[in-house]
Amino acid sequence: MSLTEVTPQLTDAERFGHILAVQRAAHLRDGAPSLAARRGDLRRFKAALIARRSAIEEAINADFGNRSRHETAMMELGGVVQGIDYLEGNLRRFMRPAGRHTAWPMRLGTNRIEYQPLGVVGVISPWNYPVNLSLMPVVTAIAAGNRVMLKPSKFTPATNAVLASMLGELFPQEQVTIVSGDGAAFSTLPFDHLVFTGSTEVGRAVMKAASENLVPVTLELGGKSPTIVAKGQVTDRAVSDIVFGKLLSGGQTCIAPDYALVHESEVDTFIDSYDRLVKTAYPDGPNSKDYTSIVNDKQYAILTDLIEDARSHGARIIEVGHRPGEAAHRPHTLAPTVVLGVTDDMRIAHEEIFGPVLPVFPYRDIDDAINYVNARPRPLALYYFGNNDTDRRKVLDRTTSGNVTVNGTIMHVGQDDLPFGGVGASGMGQYHGIEGFRTLSHAKGIYVQGRFNAARLLYAPFSKRTDTLLNFFLR
Repeated sequence: MSLTEVTPQLTDAERFGHILAVQRAAHLRDGAPSLAARRGDLRRFKAALIARRSAIEEAINADFGNRSRHETAMMELGGVVQGIDYLEGNLRRFMRPAGRHTAWPMRLGTNRIEYQPLGVVGVISPWNYPVNLSLMPVVTAIAAGNRVMLKPSKFTPATNAVLASMLGELFPQEQVTIVSGDGAAFSTLPFDHLVFTGSTEVGRAVMKAASENLVPVTLELGGKSPTIVAKGQVTDRAVSDIVFGKLLSGGQTCIAPDYALVHESEVDTFIDSYDRLVKTAYPDGPNSKDYTSIVNDKQYAILTDLIEDARSHGARIIEVGHRPGEAAHRPHTLAPTVVLGVTDDMRIAHEEIFGPVLPVFPYRDIDDAINYVNARPRPLALYYFGNNDTDRRKVLDRTTSGNVTVNGTIMHVGQDDLPFGGVGASGMGQYHGIEGFRTLSHAKGIYVQGRFNAARLLYAPFSKRTDTLLNFFLR
């Protein structure tokens, strides 16, 4: 059975199912790839990605309307290239069997864990980082020895075409393939693992569909990631980091600072600094080639509706940076915006913003800030700016988030040896680091029994000796 036998009349569900069957058959036929084979695949993947740098930068720019090539090189290509380097460099260690303790009555035997490929991994990726969030799960699955089906977002067709061409040249379809079509049908397939990145609402539907086949899932869902600025820490260094994290890719980042908690005595200072440092970062204003547009009219309308809802409920809307009014001169481009006076009856207080809009909340003391964060669903990321003191320790101990960056934003995602993932409403499971390899591997426990095994003394027929031994073990 080959993939070329698929006829155009098949439904998406039938087409996806056929590809899955072919990949699973190939996995069973060929078994786990060797260390050398996996490293070879990763090296070729990296070379192909770098060779297509310009094509990828142009494709993502076309999909967004305007997206800085520097942002694409840094966050899309750089993230995947570094991830490949990390996986290749550590793969021998990751694959090595790990010895485990043997219960003392059977001490002449041995225990170990061997990590074997799961089989076929499905990946559903979003539009906001259409290369990084598509390919990092793919290269992790390859490193773990799996075969992969990737279904990217329909909102980035130009990028998808580049990825399809690249993957088609690198791999046979029975090893790695990219598909388009119905995401709901894709979610119902009996994969050996399914990785989904996207909204919490869709993540719930994906998990429900996957549960029909008991498919384990990794969900990276985003959420409202807070930034807490300790009293006295409204410095240019801190605020410029927040500008970077909030406005990177026009705010369309799952770990972007969603809102800022600033001491009540420093809110005005923060707003003034934010405005000034946005001007520094984007001296040509929102029509700058360095400033990313919102991906499409639909997402732009969602953001403007959030702003208007807040305005209608009494919030103060402040457009910042140079010539914010010029944003209207470029399709679906939104000027950097600060929102003050947000209350719980506003949608912007509860919905992930996913754009260059920053609500700023005053707080009285660090407990007030912590309580505000804890009253909401657990976020994918949390950012804290402050000294290494009791307040920082309080924030780290008393809040729960996927990951944390202290005195910075975003860059925890670039630490290859840290796991990445959410908790609660922001997701489940992790990839990156050794945790990613293990997520997409089966940890098979193996016990090799020694010639002498004390457990044989407990075999039937039972006797007083059995009672004596049991009493000894259960003392």
